[in-house]
Amino acid sequence: MGIYLMKCKWPWLLNILFIFILTNRIRAISPDGEALLSFRIAIVSSDGVLSQWRPEDPDPCKWKGVACDSKTKRVTTLSLTNHKLSGPVSPDLGKLEHLRLLILHNNNFYGSIPSELGNCTELQGIYLQGNYLSGLIPSELGNLSSLQNLDISSNSLSGSIPPSIGKLDKLITCNVSNNFLVGPIPSQGVFGNYTASSFVGNRGLCGKQINITCKDDHGGATTNSKSPTSAENQGGKKKYSGRLLISASGTMGALLLVALMCFWGCFLYKKFGKHEGNTLAMDVSGGASIFMFHGDLPYSSKDIIKKLETLNEEHIIGTGGFGTVYKLAMDDGNVFALKRIVKINEGFDRFFERELEILGSIKHRYLVNLRGYYNSPTSKLLIYDFLAGGSLDEALHERSEQLDWEARLNIIMGAAKGLAYLHHDCSPRIIHRDIKSSNILLDSNLEARVSDFGLAKLLEDEESHITTIVAGTFGYLAPEYMVSGRATEKTDVYSFGVLVLEILSGKRPTDASFIEKGLNIVGWLNFLMIENRQREIVDPNCVGMQAESLNALLSVAIQCVSSSPEDRPTMHRVVQVLESEVMTPCPSDFYDSNSD
Repeated sequence: MGIYLMKCKWPWLLNILFIFILTNRIRAISPDGEALLSFRIAIVSSDGVLSQWRPEDPDPCKWKGVACDSKTKRVTTLSLTNHKLSGPVSPDLGKLEHLRLLILHNNNFYGSIPSELGNCTELQGIYLQGNYLSGLIPSELGNLSSLQNLDISSNSLSGSIPPSIGKLDKLITCNVSNNFLVGPIPSQGVFGNYTASSFVGNRGLCGKQINITCKDDHGGATTNSKSPTSAENQGGKKKYSGRLLISASGTMGALLLVALMCFWGCFLYKKFGKHEGNTLAMDVSGGASIFMFHGDLPYSSKDIIKKLETLNEEHIIGTGGFGTVYKLAMDDGNVFALKRIVKINEGFDRFFERELEILGSIKHRYLVNLRGYYNSPTSKLLIYDFLAGGSLDEALHERSEQLDWEARLNIIMGAAKGLAYLHHDCSPRIIHRDIKSSNILLDSNLEARVSDFGLAKLLEDEESHITTIVAGTFGYLAPEYMVSGRATEKTDVYSFGVLVLEILSGKRPTDASFIEKGLNIVGWLNFLMIENRQREIVDPNCVGMQAESLNALLSVAIQCVSSSPEDRPTMHRVVQVLESEVMTPCPSDFYDSNSD
């Protein structure tokens, strides 16, 4: 932010010039292209997926993630999932009059859902789950008479469920689970068709769909289907609460708007003009302290701070739910990964050093090593070993090289051993809470290491595990965790089972092909099992598959993703079976012995 504030001191004339240049470049493109460029401008960070969106193109139909009608060239689909997109969702998407599918799930979008989406009357599917969206659900979504699928689960949405959505008679699926919604669930219209799974994880909701009786202001039961906090029916005490919520959201929106306007000129220049120097990524301030674990890194605080001051955008190697990750190279050739923590809760400093000392004391072959940390009034930076192979998510879904059967089995084995160590052998025992492919890192030999263990616990307050973890890992979560928000070793086991299926199939847990069928990767496995087609789960690009190993591995995965926590094995048992029956195939007795 420091560099943005500095660049805001440029003459306003230069900023106006940038906007003028951009405006003239946009004129060459279609109106739908202009709307998508506005969407791009609002994006603060990503994995680079939007780099080929060029203003000079006549239309956006060849842009990554965009599909158009072949005759009219009007945009019909915007699909950008799992691309680490961070920023608000631009209201200009409401100008895409012929948009049918909006698929932006599993990113880092924040801010509100634009009410302008209600203008896209041809929309058939909206998929915004697994982001950080907040504020109210727009009642304008009730204008989308063609809408068939709406999934806004696993965000931080608040307020009530708009009754207007119940009028959408074509709406087949509606998922608002794992948010902070309150009040009665509307019973009119299509809302009578949905089960509890559409609403779980919202502790303030009530209604017959979830078997929770609604109370009136005096504590008595009420059958009123409209929420007293809804935008359409607010009054009295509830209305005042709603104003507080809107006021808070408005304050955050105003702060965001100020920040965006401040670096508007330099942001446009960066996006559409030439680069002029590097953008400083770190705010390394005074009053800092640096702590190093394990005693084998002979660097002074001065040496490390000197290197931190040189970091810029070119050193970014990833982003995630906890912050940006940088590559830090020291003068002696040692390379580290530096994770900048941006979600710092009130009272964080009180526990920061104590908890990190515990995490820094943990050393294991299959865990990413925490080397130290930097603590200042403005920045919290964690220093890890750098792994040249990147993340498993990148290896499976982004890079061109293919993982063969042996490599996939070794990765599964390493992840299992790392997680088993956290559950059973380290003191204190650690529940990871966020097992997913992006938290499995690979060295140059494709050996797996579990990363980010302990961070979920370190950064949570009383309720942050819902916003930080659930929102970030949709598709990996155990059913009971989505209902209660309480993590256990068995919720980690479930996530590990999903990870195994992801490694086998090469598909993300919420792949678009599953969503079209109303499934996730676990539902897909169950379908294949019923059809006796379970071998079809294996990635067709995976060579060297062994049938006996696959059968044993599927047995492990099926047990891990059981809907009942009691039926899932411990990670110690998982490791035992992987070693005895998957790595060295033999007839499996896993179904008869699944507990320690």
